[in-house]
Amino acid sequence: MTHTAFVLASYGVSIAVLVALVGWILIDQRTQRLALQEMETRGVRRRSEARTDNAS
Repeated sequence: MTHTAFVLASYGVSIAVLVALVGWILIDQRTQRLALQEMETRGVRRRSEARTDNAS
């Protein structure tokens, strides 16, 4: 394996890992938003929201 091939392979692996991580983050973000939306429709509220209402 030549030096150029090693460098290109390293860049290729790095790009593949970064693309996989970004994809994983986007999928997890969607999952978390759906879970939060479901809890809000069931009436579950955030603890911080209750504190700001009582502090006034």
